Amino acid sequence: MLENLKKQVVDIAIRADESGLCKHKSGNFSLRDPETGYIVITPSGVAREELTYKDVAIVDLEGNIVELETNVNPTSELLMHLMAYKCREDVVGVCHTHSHFATAFAVQAKEIQPVVFEALIYGTKTPIAKYGQPGTQALADSIIEPLKISDACLLEKHGVLTVGANLEEAYLKAQYVEDVAEIYFYALQIGKEPEIIAPTEFEAVAKK
Repeated sequence: MLENLKKQVVDIAIRADESGLCKHKSGNFSLRDPETGYIVITPSGVAREELTYKDVAIVDLEGNIVELETNVNPTSELLMHLMAYKCREDVVGVCHTHSHFATAFAVQAKEIQPVVFEALIYGTKTPIAKYGQPGTQALADSIIEPLKISDACLLEKHGVLTVGANLEEAYLKAQYVEDVAEIYFYALQIGKEPEIIAPTEFEAVAKK
């Protein structure tokens, strides 16, 4: 059931691991089926080199398991993924990553400032989702307000969450969040806090 979507999720999970957005079984990814409304989501504790589409669970929006072919559990961050779909009807794909530069800002609860135009890809802002213990409803609830103003947010002391109209788009946004975080980090090492790009500039570029 939904094998094509399961394979897409596995592909993104492997690519995220290979690109350094996730390490050591961390990070999780999901995709919503537009026809059934079901969510396909990566499992907990399975190494990427061992991950197959059969390990990917199908759940409904309340987290009830619809199908699971192997003896693994859905990611412990299931509640957070479900919340992203519940609070944003336009969201079809969700990525949760632990990329190093962006997570460093998350540890400091410091927003990644839009100092380069690549920030436009995810909405220019990376609001902070206040700390919630991993796997809890508190963490899931923490993303509600940030996702009202951006397609990317930093999970305080934890990592990054990005959403998109498909999983590929959400993954691309996760890559850009890390790219902007790295550039911003090095700019801070060079000198003072860099000047951010004005919203009017982003608006002008978006219209082109």
